[in-house]
Amino acid sequence: MSKARIIVVGNEKGGAGKSTIAVHLITALLHEGAHIGVVDLDIRQQSTGHFFANRKAWTAAQGTPLPEPAIMTAAEPAALEEALGQECDFVVIDTPGADTELSRLAHQAADLVVTPMNDSFVDFDMLGVVDPVTLAVIRPSLYAETVWEARKRRAAQRGTSIDWVVLRNRLASVEARNRKRVDDRLLALARRAGFRPVVGLRDRVIYRELFPFGLTVSDLSSTVRPVQVALAHVAARQELRVLMNDLGLVQDSTGS
Repeated sequence: MSKARIIVVGNEKGGAGKSTIAVHLITALLHEGAHIGVVDLDIRQQSTGHFFANRKAWTAAQGTPLPEPAIMTAAEPAALEEALGQECDFVVIDTPGADTELSRLAHQAADLVVTPMNDSFVDFDMLGVVDPVTLAVIRPSLYAETVWEARKRRAAQRGTSIDWVVLRNRLASVEARNRKRVDDRLLALARRAGFRPVVGLRDRVIYRELFPFGLTVSDLSSTVRPVQVALAHVAARQELRVLMNDLGLVQDSTGS
């Protein structure tokens, strides 16, 4: 095995923004000068793979080189083990929205598990079960138990822990009573399941606008502007920077 740091973006529910988070983490790390390996285990959708294929096509057409990761495929356990052994600074694994053998193996190999969830009880159900009358947390979900088992195996085999982060993705811009309810239950479940909640990316148009080009806000510059750049894009870049800092992937030099 290489000494690459393994980041798994995992969630057994589709539509939570796994691929969106994965490509933003990857491109941000690329611009930090890191050598990145990418494994897209979502064989059916291949959103992350398509993103970087689009990136290669766009940069070739524009004559504007941008940093790219090494894309690796893994359709069986042996191939996944080989992919994890590549000489990289980071290996980022995008998992499918289902419980699969490869997804479980990826979680067990992880140093950091990032679980995106939309800010609602629809996605909370993927993490924990609540009482339908009181909304009290009854127990962790099957996925939470899967991550818990992966953490136990990792601790037993290597003596190190997996950092599990639940990322509240696509936050609405307006405070709502439902958000407070989700907040309270998420904090209660975090203490039981052993993850740490982190504020993720808001639902910004710029994230969706850049995706078809294989670009993120990390790529924007005076020579890379496939869409009109506005002040909101600066806020989006800062939002991503804060997220990277919260995940321990970069350090905020401003101290803020």
